[in-house]
Amino acid sequence: MENNVNKSNIVLRIADKLELEKFKTDLQEAFRISAEKEFGHTLDKPIPSDSDIEESVKSAGSIVYQVLLNKNIVGGAIVSIDEATQHNKLLLFFILTRCHDKGIGHNAWKAIEEKHPETKVWETATPYFEKRNIHFYVNKCGFKIVEFFNKYHPDPNQKPDNDFDDEDEMFRFEKQMNIYETPS
Repeated sequence: MENNVNKSNIVLRIADKLELEKFKTDLQEAFRISAEKEFGHTLDKPIPSDSDIEESVKSAGSIVYQVLLNKNIVGGAIVSIDEATQHNKLLLFFILTRCHDKGIGHNAWKAIEEKHPETKVWETATPYFEKRNIHFYVNKCGFKIVEFFNKYHPDPNQKPDNDFDDEDEMFRFEKQMNIYETPS
């Protein structure tokens, strides 16, 4: 895999329904490696859970993208597009671990932005411990941290969980897009 991937080598393709199982296992593998590195032990359940992924796939306005580099799948994303408000969400995003540090994620994100130029605001979230993700969203992609979900300030969109622990803490990010109106 080459370093410093050129944006023109990155292609987004809508995932076929037959690819969703592989998409899910690739996503969970990418997240597992990161979480196990952080917590120093093997996880007893996949993250995100199968039901969380399925919920994202089925959410209103969702699009499941495969990220391809030279026609090979190297990652994926699930976005939710609100055509009325253009306040859109990046629900899940991953690059295969073997493909990290090559510019693929940043170029894939730019491709997502280009696919959805009407977007006014992008929103996403990542676990508090994902320093790599936090760096990526804030320093590479221009997101701002706007909220921190924890036991004192739970995410209002999540089901109440009496077993809330530090692993459930999340940062919420937003990116205001520059929308330039063309003169009429």
